[in-house]
Amino acid sequence: MAVPVIMPRQGNTVESCVINEFKKHPGDAVAVGDVLFTYETDKAAFEEEAKVAGTLLANFFEEGDDVPCLYNVCVIGNPGEDFEQFRPTEDGNPDVAAAAAPAAAAAPAAAAAAPAGGWKGNAVPVIMPRQGNTVESCVINEFVKKPGDKVEVGDVLFTYETDKAAFEEQATVAGTLLANFFEEGDDVPCLWNVCVIGNPGDDFEQFRPTEDGNPDLSAPAAEAAPAAVEAAPAAEIAEPAVQMGKIRISPRAKALAEKSKADLSQVVPTGPDGRVIERDVQALIDAGKIVGATVAAEAAAPAAPVELGVPCDDSYTEPMTNIRKMIAKSMVASLSTMAQLTHNISYDATEVKAARALYKAKGEAFGMDKISINDIIMYVVARTLTMPEHRALNANLVDDGKTMKYFRGVHLGMAVDTDRGLMVPTIFNADKMTLKELSDTAKKLAKECKEGKINPDYLQGASFTVSNIGVYGIESFTPVVNPPQTGILGVCAMKDAFRMVNGQIEVYPSMNLSLSYDHRALDGSPASKFLKDLKTNLENYNLILAKG
Repeated sequence: MAVPVIMPRQGNTVESCVINEFKKHPGDAVAVGDVLFTYETDKAAFEEEAKVAGTLLANFFEEGDDVPCLYNVCVIGNPGEDFEQFRPTEDGNPDVAAAAAPAAAAAPAAAAAAPAGGWKGNAVPVIMPRQGNTVESCVINEFVKKPGDKVEVGDVLFTYETDKAAFEEQATVAGTLLANFFEEGDDVPCLWNVCVIGNPGDDFEQFRPTEDGNPDLSAPAAEAAPAAVEAAPAAEIAEPAVQMGKIRISPRAKALAEKSKADLSQVVPTGPDGRVIERDVQALIDAGKIVGATVAAEAAAPAAPVELGVPCDDSYTEPMTNIRKMIAKSMVASLSTMAQLTHNISYDATEVKAARALYKAKGEAFGMDKISINDIIMYVVARTLTMPEHRALNANLVDDGKTMKYFRGVHLGMAVDTDRGLMVPTIFNADKMTLKELSDTAKKLAKECKEGKINPDYLQGASFTVSNIGVYGIESFTPVVNPPQTGILGVCAMKDAFRMVNGQIEVYPSMNLSLSYDHRALDGSPASKFLKDLKTNLENYNLILAKG
């Protein structure tokens, strides 16, 4: 059956997108993950990938066209199928039956797919998109639509997050939500079916994922989900298992265990193949087998005082979040593949501190009262990195350490602490920005990171990074280089320092800077020269600002 592909809406304020290039043309074979067309908003470029396999029947627009969001752009189906019912008019998409299958609205990565028309009926699955080549799974935050709810094109079906950002999955066809195959909080592998849209009464069990992924719909569709062991719900048996140490556990059982602090070391699995399912965790809860429960009970019982010095294990375990897993992986890769060294230097922050005070006192009328000392430092760092002798720090070491990739512009990574973990958005072309432009951009990116709404395109492509932890009073530290970058600058707290001037002790504001660098890319002498030049430029900030 023919499946229309709409123009996605990349943000609430985006009303249309420009088609850059059609990668598939009428008559071309299409597999799940194939790029159908590229498009751009006023801020970023994207690729639209297929969610169903088949043949591209038609493209309804041309390269360069500015297409309203949610309009049908092209259609996939079987050769000879009627597709004119999906051709948009001046008023938008035609009002076709809900049986028209939805198409891609996000960017899943390439994967094998069942042939178009391989399933029975009109119901259509909605998969978990892959937001980036390195993303293997996403966590469902909330199901906005529940089974039985009416669905219109553009309605948000569910929200989900990667280790870096949060997203919304929108419907691309009208109909009824027949089923959600997972629960809120589940960590769902990319490209797995999450829910299904169709007409009331349509068969949807054929789309329910098993432990191995989506069913093979090129073969006859299964009549129902595998029978449960004893009274276990069929839906839970179909969920992909999660590995926790030596335990294989269903996502909903895992979520219940984490919420209740059930002691999984005492669990008795009753699911298929030794799998822990929800009722097993509930049995622990009913039996009072909760992590820390014994300690809490003893503390609350006056007749049984705590015996100090007696060996005990009052620890408990929690699985790492996705973002912590990614941070851990990145840090291990950095420290195990690079020859990292750190140099430290301090500078006289008198001019920088005075400039910040001026902006705060008189800058409101110019929109500059929020400019921070970190903004000033990043501004000067960007200018210092443009000096030809420092190009090895404004670079990436790629090709397994065999090739240096030098950047003409300075694309400054900025470490941002969020509730979900450290994120490093990129201020592209920071060396070409005014101080106010850089400050505004930095605050916008930091806000989007903390809200979980950062565009993934801004979490890559940096040529150098600045990490400021001075707010915590840290006076010196060893920042870890973010590969494939060759350097990172740590910014520390401002403190009073003392020096002798004409035989008198003088107090002045001082800040320490810590430069970690990859010794494969540059030696200690040029790294030290960079710090010396940065110190000079910061101490003469007003001249650097005037120079532009």
